[in-house]
Amino acid sequence: MTVAARKTWMAFLRKLIALTLVLAVLENHEVGARFVVEKSSITVLSPASLSSKYDGAIANFGIPDYGGYMVGSVVYPEKGSNGCEAFEGDKPFKSDFSRPTFLLLDRGDCYFALKAWNGQQAGAAAVLVADSVNEPLITMDSPEESTDSDGYVEKIGIPSALIEKSFGDSLKQALKKGEDVSVRIDWTESVPHPDERVEYEFWTNSNDECGIRCDEQMNFVQSFKGHAQILEKGGYTLFTPHYITWYCPQAFILSSQCKSQCINHGRYCAPDPEQDFGMGYQGKDVVFENLRQLCVHRVANESNRSWVWWDYVTDFHIRCSMKEKKYSKECAEDVLKSLDLPIEKIRKCIGEPEADVENQVLKTEQELQVGQGSRGDVTILPTLVINNVQYRGKLERTSVLKAICSGFKETSDPLICLSGDIETNECAENNGGCWQDLKSNITACKDTFRGRVCECPVIKGVEYRGDGYTSCEERSGSKFSWFVAFLVLAAVAAAGVAGYIFYKYRLRSYMDSEIMAIMSQYMPLDSQHNNQVQTDAEPLRQSAEMGSKGDSASVKASMQEDHANASREYADPFDSPAPHKVQEKVIYSTPFFYVQRHNYWHVNGV
Repeated sequence: MTVAARKTWMAFLRKLIALTLVLAVLENHEVGARFVVEKSSITVLSPASLSSKYDGAIANFGIPDYGGYMVGSVVYPEKGSNGCEAFEGDKPFKSDFSRPTFLLLDRGDCYFALKAWNGQQAGAAAVLVADSVNEPLITMDSPEESTDSDGYVEKIGIPSALIEKSFGDSLKQALKKGEDVSVRIDWTESVPHPDERVEYEFWTNSNDECGIRCDEQMNFVQSFKGHAQILEKGGYTLFTPHYITWYCPQAFILSSQCKSQCINHGRYCAPDPEQDFGMGYQGKDVVFENLRQLCVHRVANESNRSWVWWDYVTDFHIRCSMKEKKYSKECAEDVLKSLDLPIEKIRKCIGEPEADVENQVLKTEQELQVGQGSRGDVTILPTLVINNVQYRGKLERTSVLKAICSGFKETSDPLICLSGDIETNECAENNGGCWQDLKSNITACKDTFRGRVCECPVIKGVEYRGDGYTSCEERSGSKFSWFVAFLVLAAVAAAGVAGYIFYKYRLRSYMDSEIMAIMSQYMPLDSQHNNQVQTDAEPLRQSAEMGSKGDSASVKASMQEDHANASREYADPFDSPAPHKVQEKVIYSTPFFYVQRHNYWHVNGV
């Protein structure tokens, strides 16, 4: 067998095995397996006889204007209507008017992508390909490799769509009659936008030797990493990576092809990187690294660092490339260490690739690969899914960001979606047609990714109401609300002051009662009952009579004795340098001395 024949046979064998693996997956998930065609809306504006809405299948190349729309005039070329050859002249279909040109071409004879490329080179702003048979719409995909050295697929920057044969025939007939045919291609509803968070998935693999597809996805990861991490850290998006995985049918498990491409006894497989089973890296090496990258995201997500996946994938590609023969477990774990990721947790997540058991991580990937609901099966690699709808078009940083931004609910767009690079501020021109107060510099125009909305604003707590287009008036209840709030605050403040005064009064009353209790031990108080006062005063009157009638010497001696006792009992505990002054105070104020030494000075004069 010649070398060429051997290569042809090996290529056929690889395709046969790959097809068998795909069919095995679909058979295992037989319910609901299908490919969903993502569509845009095409509305005929003129002539009136064709005025209606039609569907167009979004091509998987070029750049659809997600979240936006285009209005243009349809042109059908007299020569080369299939678009397989370059058109003569310098951009013959470039419009000289404000409306761009949409080039209508026939299906057949060459790649869809080549038709779009030739249309772009001829000055068309978009390409509509009319189907040649009556059948449901399909997705126009790009060839695996460009057929020329120019690499035109990567250079396509205009949107394309496939339309049904009946719709294409109607457009051709109107143009043949000389009528002006203008249409609007609308992508505003191509991505659902239900709430303030966008959920998106990226189906990829770790193989960097699979040609243009692998280069495309790695270039995208490296360029989109910054945007993705900003959106993820801000809580605006929920990102999940996925990896396409097949399994080997039971009849082929012991074959050399399945052994080299699969782990866990044929349960999880990937194509051979070099497409040669006898040399280089094997498919199971790719599956093993795919599993590691899935576990990196899972473990990082547990510590609220899900965005680290982007760092790991880009670093692994740079440091552990297949082209440099560094695609290995050891190199991968060096990258994990540099990113401070827990290696043991990731190893535990990976499990035992050689064991004859299910791996829950990869089993989940196989289940998710089969479409559920409106999403459809994931069969194209790479695939981006945004809000459960598959992205179509070139996997390029700006176009993908626009598609993600179109998934946010109106007016909830993050700032990154309102930059001048990806959208036009429609409030800048004529205030977007919304109400505005030039004197107060207040406007009802709010810029969004899809365009603008006219909503009466709320400025510094003052709410405006109206239709937003012709009027916005300050709500009458706004000032009243502020007045009510002021009254409430004033009432709270008054209650606080009253409480403080009451507290001070109660404290003073308590202190006075304590002082009165202490003083009652030394002399009668006016607050006592009159009878008690009279009884207590009786000895005093007797003493007074004794002082007038008795022996004055005896009274004097008694006073001197009291004075001496008081001097000893109330001696200055701080060794005052003038103790005679303390004694002098005792002589004239003995009943008050105890109170004064305890700082109750306000009692003096009671």
